[in-house]
Amino acid sequence: MIDKDSQLWKYLSDGQKGLVEESFFLLEDIEKHPDTRLTDYSYLVFPIAKAYEGFLKQLFLDRGYINQATYQSNHFRLGKALSPHMTHHLGDVSVYFQIQKNCGREVAEKIWQMWKRGRNLIFHYFPHNLRAVSLQEAREIIYDFVRVMSEAMYECRQN
Repeated sequence: MIDKDSQLWKYLSDGQKGLVEESFFLLEDIEKHPDTRLTDYSYLVFPIAKAYEGFLKQLFLDRGYINQATYQSNHFRLGKALSPHMTHHLGDVSVYFQIQKNCGREVAEKIWQMWKRGRNLIFHYFPHNLRAVSLQEAREIIYDFVRVMSEAMYECRQN
């Protein structure tokens, strides 16, 4: 769980806090029932993955990487703007480029890898790869979301 006195917790919106708490509640609940055997525990990750998306959009707005219109847009695709593979197409509009320039390459890569691992690979269905998430992997992803959000808060703080 996130320390309620931390800068990260204070930064999250009430909606994001609720989503984070939901992932931890679901994780705790399934761990209380060890006899329950599921083939895919990705449902544990869904709420915190949504919170991560909201957190990133807010962080990018606050740091000036996106503007208010982009933040509010139903057409803004965070994954596209965040992808290191799109920097040559997007140029200065690339959020990955902005993070790399302002916070460092390592931070940009951590944020991107967390997006891929905890959101894209969880949410998307690939017919050639029916990827199930184990309980241990779901737990790791949930805690990694918290770690990456905390690091992003620290490394991308406003000067």
